[in-house]
Amino acid sequence: MKVRNLIAVFIINMNFTISQDSFVSYNENINGTEYSFKMIPVNGGIFQMGSLKNEVGRFIDEGPVNRVEVSSFWIGAYEVTWELYELFVQRSIDDIVNNNKSDEISIDVDAISGATTPYTDMTFGMGSEGFPAICMTQLAASKFCEWLSAITGNYYRLPTEAEWEYACKAGTNSKFSFGDDVGLLNEYAWFSENSGEKYQKVGTKKPNPWGIYDMHGNVSEWTLDQYIPAAYFKRKGVSKDPHEIAVKEYPRVVRGGSWIDNPDKLRSSARTASNSKWKKRDPQIPKSLWWHTDAPFVGFRIVRPKELPSEEERKKYWINPS
Repeated sequence: MKVRNLIAVFIINMNFTISQDSFVSYNENINGTEYSFKMIPVNGGIFQMGSLKNEVGRFIDEGPVNRVEVSSFWIGAYEVTWELYELFVQRSIDDIVNNNKSDEISIDVDAISGATTPYTDMTFGMGSEGFPAICMTQLAASKFCEWLSAITGNYYRLPTEAEWEYACKAGTNSKFSFGDDVGLLNEYAWFSENSGEKYQKVGTKKPNPWGIYDMHGNVSEWTLDQYIPAAYFKRKGVSKDPHEIAVKEYPRVVRGGSWIDNPDKLRSSARTASNSKWKKRDPQIPKSLWWHTDAPFVGFRIVRPKELPSEEERKKYWINPS
């Protein structure tokens, strides 16, 4: 009889634990709009960051390969689209009271700086509905995350370079998340050979093994890190959640390659540095803090850590020296 009681208690406790486990995929609905976005859970772990010397197409800044431990987080299933990004630019929903939002964090939305309206059409005629937002600076992408956190009550930010590569590789050690056969790239990515010289709607190619779309190609994606060519050389043993804190505007890291790039730039470990030339045609003096007029190949996606960081840590990831 006692054994049966113990079994019953165990089952009750097990069911309670399962019901309390909220680390699952979810859709974040934006109150006052018809828009939402999907977040995918990524269980933390240790992986091999970087590429081996014998990987075809490898660049020297991808090594040496080092062991990195990444904490659990959610990541956007898709790149941030124009519909969502324009809500941040226009700020038309800031005054809508969202009684259903999370109480994870509380931020005054009015205190968050907003991007200026661009002087020209930043889609460059490539499409807006369902297409990835482009041309924003890393500062603008980071402020979008802060604004999104304020209106949803959940903490969002850009991924670190390590988080991005971990999510892209999705447990693999091959050149791409689907293997080494570049002949399969057409099934998973928009790039120079199949894009028709423009970006395409998000989620129209196959996802990686963890259900994340467009990690290879379509648009390159901002990360939080300062670009340091020899960053991997200084790491010893297993690095825990590495992050090269940005201290100057250029260069910073974008990942994944884009619709204009060849296959080598789309590899899981490939790194790209931002460049001041991305604002070359900006007619403003001084040049915009918010837009890269010459970067129609750069966008971003968002992450949300499973464990909420301290307020000090949260702000550190949003503060972005320009």
